[in-house]
Amino acid sequence: MQFGVTIAPHIDRWDLIRYAEQLGFDRAWVPDSQMIWSDCYAILALAAVNTKRIKIGTGVSIAGTRIAPVTAHSIASINQLAPGRVFLGIGTGHTAMRVMGQDPIPTKEFREYLRVVRKLLDGDAVDYTYRGNTREIQFIHRDRYFINLDQRIPMYVAANGPKACQAAGAYADGWVTIGRDAGEINARLDQIKAGAQATGRKLPADFHTVLFTVTSVLRPGEKLDSERVMNEVGPWVTCELHFFYEIWKKLGEKDEMIPPHFANMWDEYLKRVKNFSLPENARFRQIHDGHATYVPPEERRFVTPETIRASTIVGTPEEIIAQVRTLEKNGIKEVNIMPGADYAHQGFHDFSDMIMPAFR
Repeated sequence: MQFGVTIAPHIDRWDLIRYAEQLGFDRAWVPDSQMIWSDCYAILALAAVNTKRIKIGTGVSIAGTRIAPVTAHSIASINQLAPGRVFLGIGTGHTAMRVMGQDPIPTKEFREYLRVVRKLLDGDAVDYTYRGNTREIQFIHRDRYFINLDQRIPMYVAANGPKACQAAGAYADGWVTIGRDAGEINARLDQIKAGAQATGRKLPADFHTVLFTVTSVLRPGEKLDSERVMNEVGPWVTCELHFFYEIWKKLGEKDEMIPPHFANMWDEYLKRVKNFSLPENARFRQIHDGHATYVPPEERRFVTPETIRASTIVGTPEEIIAQVRTLEKNGIKEVNIMPGADYAHQGFHDFSDMIMPAFR
Protein backbone atom coordinates (compact mmCIF):
# COMPACT_ATOMS: atom_id res chain seq x y z
CA MET A 1 0.00 0.00 0.00
CA GLN A 2 1.20 3.47 -0.92
CA PHE A 3 0.07 6.77 0.56
CA GLY A 4 -0.48 10.20 -0.93
CA VAL A 5 -1.73 13.65 -0.03
CA THR A 6 -3.80 16.17 -1.93
CA ILE A 7 -3.37 19.83 -1.10
CA ALA A 8 -5.74 22.75 -1.59
CA PRO A 9 -3.59 24.58 -4.15
CA HIS A 10 -2.42 27.90 -2.71
CA ILE A 11 0.64 29.33 -4.43
CA ASP A 12 2.09 30.39 -1.06
CA ARG A 13 1.60 26.94 0.51
CA TRP A 14 3.44 24.74 -1.96
CA ASP A 15 5.71 23.72 0.94
CA LEU A 16 2.97 21.37 2.16
CA ILE A 17 4.33 19.05 -0.51
CA ARG A 18 7.84 19.26 0.93
CA TYR A 19 6.36 18.59 4.37
CA ALA A 20 4.56 15.51 3.00
CA GLU A 21 7.89 14.30 1.59
CA GLN A 22 9.53 14.72 4.98
CA LEU A 23 6.75 12.65 6.55
CA GLY A 24 7.32 9.80 4.12
CA PHE A 25 4.31 10.08 1.79
CA ASP A 26 4.76 8.57 -1.66
CA ARG A 27 2.82 11.09 -3.77
CA ALA A 28 1.47 14.61 -3.67
CA TRP A 29 -1.47 15.54 -5.88
CA VAL A 30 -2.42 19.10 -6.83
CA PRO A 31 -5.99 19.73 -8.06
CA ASP A 32 -6.84 21.86 -11.10
CA SER A 33 -9.84 24.15 -10.59
CA GLN A 34 -9.33 27.59 -12.05
CA MET A 35 -12.18 29.47 -10.34
CA ILE A 36 -11.28 28.18 -6.86
CA TRP A 37 -7.54 27.78 -6.32
CA SER A 38 -4.07 28.79 -7.55
CA ASP A 39 -2.76 27.22 -10.76
CA CYS A 40 -1.74 23.60 -10.25
CA TYR A 41 1.24 23.68 -12.60
CA ALA A 42 2.74 26.76 -10.93
CA ILE A 43 2.60 24.94 -7.60
CA LEU A 44 4.04 21.76 -9.12
CA ALA A 45 6.97 23.76 -10.52
CA LEU A 46 7.76 25.14 -7.08
CA ALA A 47 7.45 21.72 -5.50
CA ALA A 48 9.55 20.08 -8.22
CA VAL A 49 12.63 22.18 -7.49
CA ASN A 50 12.24 22.00 -3.72
CA THR A 51 11.76 18.24 -3.24
CA LYS A 52 13.91 15.23 -4.03
CA ARG A 53 11.96 11.99 -3.58
CA ILE A 54 8.19 12.42 -3.52
CA LYS A 55 6.27 11.90 -6.76
CA ILE A 56 4.22 14.90 -7.81
CA GLY A 57 1.40 15.48 -10.25
CA THR A 58 -2.05 16.84 -10.99
CA GLY A 59 -4.90 15.57 -8.90
CA VAL A 60 -6.61 15.90 -11.28
CA SER A 61 -6.03 18.06 -14.36
CA ILE A 62 -9.21 18.97 -16.23
CA ALA A 63 -9.76 18.01 -19.85
CA GLY A 64 -12.48 20.60 -20.37
CA THR A 65 -10.37 23.64 -19.50
CA ARG A 66 -7.05 22.86 -21.24
CA ILE A 67 -6.61 21.50 -24.74
CA ALA A 68 -4.76 18.19 -24.95
CA PRO A 69 -1.42 19.48 -26.33
CA VAL A 70 -1.27 22.12 -23.58
CA THR A 71 -1.87 19.55 -20.84
CA ALA A 72 0.82 17.28 -22.29
CA HIS A 73 3.26 20.18 -22.61
CA SER A 74 2.57 21.46 -19.08
CA ILE A 75 3.17 18.16 -17.30
CA ALA A 76 6.20 17.43 -19.51
CA SER A 77 7.64 20.81 -18.46
CA ILE A 78 7.33 19.76 -14.81
CA ASN A 79 9.03 16.48 -15.73
CA GLN A 80 12.08 18.45 -16.85
CA LEU A 81 12.30 19.89 -13.32
CA ALA A 82 11.71 16.58 -11.52
CA PRO A 83 12.53 13.87 -14.06
CA GLY A 84 10.96 10.52 -13.34
CA ARG A 85 8.94 11.82 -10.36
CA VAL A 86 6.00 13.25 -12.29
CA PHE A 87 2.56 11.85 -13.09
CA LEU A 88 -0.55 13.21 -14.77
CA GLY A 89 -3.90 12.74 -13.05
CA ILE A 90 -6.76 13.73 -15.34
CA GLY A 91 -10.55 13.90 -15.27
CA THR A 92 -13.63 15.31 -17.01
CA GLY A 93 -14.00 18.17 -14.55
CA HIS A 94 -16.88 17.89 -12.08
CA THR A 95 -16.10 21.00 -10.05
CA ALA A 96 -13.84 22.92 -12.44
CA MET A 97 -16.59 22.88 -15.06
CA ARG A 98 -19.65 23.15 -12.82
CA VAL A 99 -18.25 26.15 -10.95
CA MET A 100 -18.52 27.94 -14.32
CA GLY A 101 -22.05 26.66 -14.83
CA GLN A 102 -20.87 24.15 -17.44
CA ASP A 103 -21.08 20.37 -17.67
CA PRO A 104 -18.01 18.11 -17.53
CA ILE A 105 -16.56 17.13 -20.90
CA PRO A 106 -18.57 14.31 -22.60
CA THR A 107 -17.05 10.84 -22.34
CA LYS A 108 -16.50 10.49 -26.11
CA GLU A 109 -14.45 13.69 -26.15
CA PHE A 110 -12.63 12.62 -23.01
CA ARG A 111 -11.58 9.34 -24.59
CA GLU A 112 -10.15 11.17 -27.61
CA TYR A 113 -8.40 13.61 -25.28
CA LEU A 114 -6.72 10.75 -23.43
CA ARG A 115 -5.60 9.19 -26.71
CA VAL A 116 -3.94 12.41 -27.86
CA VAL A 117 -2.26 13.16 -24.53
CA ARG A 118 -0.88 9.64 -24.18
CA LYS A 119 0.55 9.67 -27.70
CA LEU A 120 2.16 13.07 -27.21
CA LEU A 121 3.68 12.09 -23.86
CA ASP A 122 5.09 8.97 -25.54
CA GLY A 123 6.82 11.27 -28.03
CA ASP A 124 4.71 10.07 -30.96
CA ALA A 125 3.02 11.97 -33.76
CA VAL A 126 -0.77 11.93 -33.45
CA ASP A 127 -3.78 13.18 -35.38
CA TYR A 128 -5.33 16.04 -33.43
CA THR A 129 -8.56 17.86 -34.26
CA TYR A 130 -9.01 21.47 -33.20
CA ARG A 131 -12.18 23.36 -34.17
CA GLY A 132 -12.93 20.81 -36.88
CA ASN A 133 -9.46 20.94 -38.41
CA THR A 134 -7.41 17.72 -38.11
CA ARG A 135 -3.63 17.80 -38.36
CA GLU A 136 -0.81 15.50 -37.26
CA ILE A 137 1.11 17.07 -34.37
CA GLN A 138 4.25 16.14 -32.44
CA PHE A 139 6.55 17.88 -29.98
CA ILE A 140 9.63 19.40 -31.60
CA HIS A 141 12.94 20.64 -30.12
CA ARG A 142 13.11 17.48 -28.02
CA ASP A 143 16.90 17.66 -27.96
CA ARG A 144 16.84 21.06 -26.24
CA TYR A 145 14.78 19.80 -23.27
CA PHE A 146 12.21 22.53 -22.99
CA ILE A 147 10.18 19.52 -21.91
CA ASN A 148 11.19 16.02 -20.81
CA LEU A 149 9.64 12.93 -22.34
CA ASP A 150 12.65 10.68 -21.71
CA GLN A 151 11.34 9.56 -18.32
CA ARG A 152 7.84 8.23 -18.98
CA ILE A 153 4.97 10.16 -17.38
CA PRO A 154 2.21 7.83 -16.14
CA MET A 155 -1.38 8.95 -16.70
CA TYR A 156 -3.98 8.22 -14.00
CA VAL A 157 -7.62 8.71 -14.98
CA ALA A 158 -10.44 9.73 -12.64
CA ALA A 159 -13.51 7.79 -13.75
CA ASN A 160 -16.79 6.48 -12.37
CA GLY A 161 -19.16 5.77 -15.28
CA PRO A 162 -18.76 2.67 -17.49
CA LYS A 163 -17.57 4.53 -20.60
CA ALA A 164 -15.07 6.64 -18.69
CA CYS A 165 -13.74 3.53 -16.96
CA GLN A 166 -13.39 1.80 -20.33
CA ALA A 167 -11.44 4.81 -21.61
CA ALA A 168 -9.15 4.50 -18.60
CA GLY A 169 -8.58 0.87 -19.50
CA ALA A 170 -7.72 1.82 -23.07
CA TYR A 171 -5.16 4.52 -22.31
CA ALA A 172 -4.35 4.96 -18.63
CA ASP A 173 -1.64 3.70 -16.30
CA GLY A 174 -3.95 3.93 -13.32
CA TRP A 175 -7.40 4.82 -12.01
CA VAL A 176 -8.60 7.35 -9.43
CA THR A 177 -11.86 7.01 -7.46
CA ILE A 178 -13.61 8.30 -4.35
CA GLY A 179 -15.84 5.24 -3.80
CA ARG A 180 -15.03 2.83 -0.97
CA ASP A 181 -17.71 0.23 -1.64
CA ALA A 182 -16.10 -3.10 -2.56
CA GLY A 183 -18.79 -3.94 -5.10
CA GLU A 184 -18.41 -0.62 -6.89
CA ILE A 185 -14.62 -0.89 -6.93
CA ASN A 186 -14.76 -4.39 -8.42
CA ALA A 187 -17.38 -3.42 -10.99
CA ARG A 188 -15.36 -0.44 -12.17
CA LEU A 189 -12.15 -2.46 -12.32
CA ASP A 190 -14.00 -4.96 -14.51
CA GLN A 191 -15.07 -2.10 -16.80
CA ILE A 192 -11.47 -0.87 -16.94
CA LYS A 193 -10.26 -4.34 -17.88
CA ALA A 194 -12.94 -4.59 -20.56
CA GLY A 195 -11.83 -1.25 -21.98
CA ALA A 196 -8.26 -2.49 -22.15
CA GLN A 197 -9.27 -5.74 -23.84
CA ALA A 198 -11.35 -3.89 -26.43
CA THR A 199 -8.19 -2.15 -27.65
CA GLY A 200 -6.06 -5.28 -27.55
CA ARG A 201 -4.31 -4.12 -24.43
CA LYS A 202 -3.63 -6.03 -21.24
CA LEU A 203 -3.51 -4.03 -18.04
CA PRO A 204 0.01 -4.09 -16.58
CA ALA A 205 0.55 -5.62 -13.15
CA ASP A 206 1.52 -2.19 -11.82
CA PHE A 207 -1.73 -0.54 -12.97
CA HIS A 208 -2.21 1.98 -10.19
CA THR A 209 -5.49 2.33 -8.27
CA VAL A 210 -6.03 5.32 -6.00
CA LEU A 211 -8.71 6.19 -3.45
CA PHE A 212 -9.16 9.88 -2.68
CA THR A 213 -10.54 10.43 0.81
CA VAL A 214 -9.78 12.13 4.11
CA THR A 215 -8.95 10.67 7.50
CA SER A 216 -8.84 11.83 11.09
CA VAL A 217 -7.23 9.76 13.83
CA LEU A 218 -9.30 9.87 17.01
CA ARG A 219 -7.64 10.63 20.31
CA PRO A 220 -8.54 8.43 23.31
CA GLY A 221 -12.14 9.18 24.25
CA GLU A 222 -12.67 11.57 21.35
CA LYS A 223 -15.95 11.44 19.42
CA LEU A 224 -16.81 12.02 15.77
CA ASP A 225 -18.42 15.37 16.47
CA SER A 226 -15.36 16.89 18.16
CA GLU A 227 -14.30 20.29 16.84
CA ARG A 228 -10.90 18.95 15.76
CA VAL A 229 -12.37 16.11 13.72
CA MET A 230 -14.94 18.38 12.10
CA ASN A 231 -12.21 20.84 11.10
CA GLU A 232 -10.12 18.11 9.46
CA VAL A 233 -12.84 16.21 7.60
CA GLY A 234 -15.72 18.68 7.34
CA PRO A 235 -14.61 20.20 3.99
CA TRP A 236 -14.64 16.72 2.45
CA VAL A 237 -18.16 16.03 3.75
CA THR A 238 -19.59 19.27 2.37
CA CYS A 239 -17.69 18.74 -0.89
CA GLU A 240 -19.55 15.44 -1.29
CA LEU A 241 -22.83 17.15 -0.41
CA HIS A 242 -22.28 19.70 -3.18
CA PHE A 243 -21.37 16.92 -5.62
CA PHE A 244 -24.45 14.84 -4.88
CA TYR A 245 -26.69 17.90 -5.11
CA GLU A 246 -25.31 18.70 -8.57
CA ILE A 247 -25.89 15.11 -9.74
CA TRP A 248 -29.39 15.04 -8.21
CA LYS A 249 -30.28 18.29 -9.96
CA LYS A 250 -28.79 17.23 -13.29
CA LEU A 251 -30.57 13.85 -13.37
CA GLY A 252 -34.05 15.14 -12.71
CA GLU A 253 -34.24 15.56 -8.92
CA LYS A 254 -34.94 11.88 -8.31
CA ASP A 255 -35.11 10.80 -4.67
CA GLU A 256 -33.16 7.62 -5.38
CA MET A 257 -30.14 9.79 -6.19
CA ILE A 258 -29.98 11.13 -2.62
CA PRO A 259 -27.35 9.27 -0.56
CA PRO A 260 -28.86 7.76 2.62
CA HIS A 261 -26.53 9.66 4.93
CA PHE A 262 -27.70 12.98 3.50
CA ALA A 263 -31.39 12.04 3.22
CA ASN A 264 -32.55 13.40 6.57
CA MET A 265 -31.01 16.81 5.88
CA TRP A 266 -31.74 17.06 2.15
CA ASP A 267 -34.76 19.35 2.47
CA GLU A 268 -32.79 21.61 4.79
CA TYR A 269 -29.96 21.81 2.26
CA LEU A 270 -32.42 22.55 -0.57
CA LYS A 271 -33.76 25.41 1.53
CA ARG A 272 -30.23 26.75 1.94
CA VAL A 273 -29.67 26.64 -1.82
CA LYS A 274 -33.00 28.34 -2.49
CA ASN A 275 -32.01 31.17 -0.17
CA PHE A 276 -28.72 31.89 -1.93
CA SER A 277 -28.37 35.53 -2.87
CA LEU A 278 -27.74 34.80 -6.55
CA PRO A 279 -30.51 33.79 -8.99
CA GLU A 280 -30.89 30.13 -9.86
CA ASN A 281 -28.88 30.36 -13.08
CA ALA A 282 -25.90 31.76 -11.14
CA ARG A 283 -26.07 29.67 -7.97
CA PHE A 284 -23.22 27.46 -9.14
CA ARG A 285 -20.97 30.27 -7.87
CA GLN A 286 -22.25 29.74 -4.33
CA ILE A 287 -22.88 25.99 -4.25
CA HIS A 288 -19.17 25.21 -4.29
CA ASP A 289 -18.15 27.78 -1.70
CA GLY A 290 -15.44 26.24 0.48
CA HIS A 291 -14.96 23.31 -1.90
CA ALA A 292 -12.62 20.78 -0.22
CA THR A 293 -10.96 23.70 1.56
CA TYR A 294 -13.12 24.90 4.44
CA VAL A 295 -16.69 24.59 5.71
CA PRO A 296 -18.86 27.71 5.36
CA PRO A 297 -20.40 28.44 8.79
CA GLU A 298 -23.89 27.98 7.35
CA GLU A 299 -23.04 24.40 6.34
CA ARG A 300 -21.49 23.31 9.62
CA ARG A 301 -24.78 21.67 10.58
CA PHE A 302 -24.46 19.22 7.67
CA VAL A 303 -21.23 17.78 9.10
CA THR A 304 -22.64 15.20 11.52
CA PRO A 305 -21.33 11.91 12.93
CA GLU A 306 -23.48 10.10 10.34
CA THR A 307 -22.15 12.06 7.33
CA ILE A 308 -18.58 11.88 8.66
CA ARG A 309 -18.81 8.12 9.07
CA ALA A 310 -20.21 7.64 5.54
CA SER A 311 -17.98 10.08 3.68
CA THR A 312 -14.59 9.76 5.40
CA ILE A 313 -12.29 7.36 7.24
CA VAL A 314 -12.29 8.35 10.90
CA GLY A 315 -11.49 6.18 13.90
CA THR A 316 -8.81 4.95 16.23
CA PRO A 317 -5.48 4.04 14.64
CA GLU A 318 -6.46 0.37 14.75
CA GLU A 319 -9.81 1.05 13.07
CA ILE A 320 -8.29 3.12 10.28
CA ILE A 321 -5.54 0.56 9.69
CA ALA A 322 -8.21 -2.15 9.38
CA GLN A 323 -10.15 -0.07 6.83
CA VAL A 324 -7.01 0.56 4.79
CA ARG A 325 -6.22 -3.17 4.79
CA THR A 326 -9.74 -3.85 3.50
CA LEU A 327 -9.26 -1.31 0.72
CA GLU A 328 -5.96 -2.99 -0.18
CA LYS A 329 -7.72 -6.35 -0.31
CA ASN A 330 -10.33 -4.83 -2.63
CA GLY A 331 -7.72 -3.66 -5.12
CA ILE A 332 -6.75 -0.16 -3.97
CA LYS A 333 -2.99 0.48 -4.12
CA GLU A 334 -2.84 4.04 -2.81
CA VAL A 335 -4.87 5.87 -0.18
CA ASN A 336 -4.76 9.62 -0.66
CA ILE A 337 -5.89 12.06 2.02
CA MET A 338 -7.02 15.69 1.81
CA PRO A 339 -7.70 17.30 5.22
CA GLY A 340 -9.20 20.77 5.46
CA ALA A 341 -6.69 23.32 4.17
CA ASP A 342 -6.12 25.03 7.50
CA TYR A 343 -5.53 21.71 9.28
CA ALA A 344 -3.49 19.84 6.68
CA HIS A 345 -0.23 19.83 8.66
CA GLN A 346 -1.83 18.05 11.61
CA GLY A 347 -3.79 15.66 9.42
CA PHE A 348 -0.70 14.69 7.44
CA HIS A 349 1.35 14.25 10.62
CA ASP A 350 -1.21 12.08 12.42
CA PHE A 351 -1.62 9.78 9.43
CA SER A 352 2.11 9.39 8.87
CA ASP A 353 2.76 8.85 12.56
CA MET A 354 -0.07 6.48 13.50
CA ILE A 355 -1.22 4.75 10.29
CA MET A 356 1.59 4.47 7.76
CA PRO A 357 4.07 2.55 9.98
CA ALA A 358 1.68 -0.43 9.96
CA PHE A 359 2.31 -0.79 6.21
CA ARG A 360 6.04 -0.13 6.04
